[in-house]
Amino acid sequence: MGHISERESELPDTVVNKLLCIVAENKDVISLSLGEPDFTTPKPLLDYAKKVIDKSTHYSPTAGYSELKEAIAKKLRKENKIKCEPDNIIAGTGSQELFMAGFSSALDVTEEVVLPSPCYLAYIPQIELVNGIPKLFQLKEEDNWNINSDELKKIIDKKKTKVILINTPSNPTGNVLDRKLLEEVADIAVENDLYIFADEAYEKLIYDKKHVSIGSFNGMEDYVVTFQTFSKSYAMCGFRLGYACGPKKLIEAMTKVSHYITLAPPSLSQLIGIKALSLPQIYIEKMRKEYDRRRKYIVKRLNEIGLKTATPNGAFYAFSNIKPFAQNSYKFANSLLTKQKVAVVPGTEFGKYGEGYIRFSYATDLKLIEKGLDKIEKFLKR
Repeated sequence: MGHISERESELPDTVVNKLLCIVAENKDVISLSLGEPDFTTPKPLLDYAKKVIDKSTHYSPTAGYSELKEAIAKKLRKENKIKCEPDNIIAGTGSQELFMAGFSSALDVTEEVVLPSPCYLAYIPQIELVNGIPKLFQLKEEDNWNINSDELKKIIDKKKTKVILINTPSNPTGNVLDRKLLEEVADIAVENDLYIFADEAYEKLIYDKKHVSIGSFNGMEDYVVTFQTFSKSYAMCGFRLGYACGPKKLIEAMTKVSHYITLAPPSLSQLIGIKALSLPQIYIEKMRKEYDRRRKYIVKRLNEIGLKTATPNGAFYAFSNIKPFAQNSYKFANSLLTKQKVAVVPGTEFGKYGEGYIRFSYATDLKLIEKGLDKIEKFLKR
């Protein structure tokens, strides 16, 4: 019998992957689970893809086409106020691949990444895959899911910790970190000579607050790696294109690692990415306004049916407290799927501090959200 590594055997089987299969195969299931825009990629980008597909049959450089990196640098300087040049940028097959390259480049065996929980489900396994140590600090509902900088200071090991990871807007809570808090995190990183990996995948999906890039702060260009993606802002999930901007030395190391992971990001996706960065903002704003409409509805309704839910300021998720109804979020989600055919994601997918919560995605049609919540209300009254 062929040997399977112990490392692989310890990787969790994600509920989200199972839900992808269930939703695809069962049209009667209402999905309030998946973190993927329900919008189609804007038509101008699809039309452009048809025109340039014959130019997309060869490898690009590992870090991406120079034209794409120049366009990204221009965008980051203008929109995010991040000082950078194309040499500070790497494009990748989605930002998730670039996180893998980043952890591989920044960590040696048993070195630590300090990160919040609840947090995006891929961070912890990726850190463990490179034999690093994910060190969780708890985000609390009563703090509106904000980082407590005092708790962050306590968890840092001056010898072992190498990276602080932040995610704003957040998956799964939808929280957006404000400037003051980001300044506190920046001070901690500088004091301890740590990298900050800033996941800003949902940067354009903001509602009541303003997105601030920690990489824009004075003096932080040597500390911050900013990760962004085309998947959410441009509904380009299937094109698998993301990018990172950071210190040149680390970006060069990530490029070396990426060469052995994917060789290069998809050429067609890169050409579309260049076009996307010149797309009028009206296409993004149309999606953002619709998400906002759904956000207001789902948060109001969830609270009305007894699931306490803080109002998210970004992304397209609501993170609800189910403790009055159940203590085990996985069993709650599984029972809801079995009995009412509504798919949601249990909080335990987002680290140990996610227990007692459920993530709802409102990246689906409002009529389906309404129908799904009717079923959830019925389920809670069982």
